[in-house]
Amino acid sequence: MHAYMATYQRTHVAGCVLEFTKLGLHHVISDETEKGKRKAKGKGSFAFRTNCSISISKERWSSSSRSRSCVGNLKVSAAKSQEPVDSSRAEATQEEEEGDDENYRVLSAVKSSFNDILILDSSKSRILLLDSTHNVHSILYKDQKWTGSYWDEFASLPAIVPKGPIAIFGLGGGTTARLMLDLWPSLQLDGWEIDGILIDKAREYLGLSYLEKHTVAGGILNVHIGDALSQSVNVSEGYAGIVIDLFSEGKVLPQLQEVNTWLELTDRLMPKGRLMVNCGGINEVSVVKDGVPRPETSSIDGPWVQNSTIQALLKAFPEQLSWKRMPKRDGENYLALTGPLPDLASWSAMVPGPLSQSVKQWKPCVPS
Repeated sequence: MHAYMATYQRTHVAGCVLEFTKLGLHHVISDETEKGKRKAKGKGSFAFRTNCSISISKERWSSSSRSRSCVGNLKVSAAKSQEPVDSSRAEATQEEEEGDDENYRVLSAVKSSFNDILILDSSKSRILLLDSTHNVHSILYKDQKWTGSYWDEFASLPAIVPKGPIAIFGLGGGTTARLMLDLWPSLQLDGWEIDGILIDKAREYLGLSYLEKHTVAGGILNVHIGDALSQSVNVSEGYAGIVIDLFSEGKVLPQLQEVNTWLELTDRLMPKGRLMVNCGGINEVSVVKDGVPRPETSSIDGPWVQNSTIQALLKAFPEQLSWKRMPKRDGENYLALTGPLPDLASWSAMVPGPLSQSVKQWKPCVPS
């Protein structure tokens, strides 16, 4: 995922600065800070993006007993404006920001074979940060259903696939599964996650175990620990749909940029089944022309051509791929959907809340 920094929140956690955006958390410790650790017991600063890149100082977070006592103060900060602002407006903005302060504390900070795992808690939400870049991989709000990010989009998939089991490759803390079972309580979900310690922590702190119990309508999440891309992952008659949200170190898995991977995944779908994919952001690939860096691919086909995962998908599913891009405030992720473009009006009528408008934004990938 790309690293645009539309910053909207900042917090201090026991001497560490965390800057929260819709994209994720990026470790920006300086040499001076590293030197200061010896005296200040671990000062550092981070910039935070959702399910993008962030990193956590191993020295700071390795001790779970110490980190559990950390409490931070979260504050909304307005973006800098090019226009002059009068003093009364500035004071009003400052008062509003101060009123939005939110305390965070670290519930768990552990290292597994696959991830650095950090779970933060506040009065409003719990957030799961992963790997050495500390992506935001899951969020659990305590007083609202919608996340305002790509997880909501995944929950629209059951409306446009045949009746049958749906798989989630890259379960994380269960955000997508929770939304799906809330909207479609009879769903049979298979959630695949490679990190067993992460699953244990998600059960303990993010309510994952609750999703592993049958709903009144009979729906359930079956959790599987292992490599979701292994050829052994399948069901007898195929999946009706597969959600793919696979990242490592802040980047889409390289296998997802290979055409053969998508052709193999197609074999796991039942007839008329679909894949919905989190493709991350625009690739930072450019060439220098006339002394100016420019994207290596032309924008004639739309900005999706700058995303390597979508390029691979289009080769695997020619004329059978749609795309959309999340708004900047929601992370700017690219999403892809296989199969014919659904009837957007019908799809909109079948999904509730904000999804009824957002599903109308899907477009076919049509190369020039």
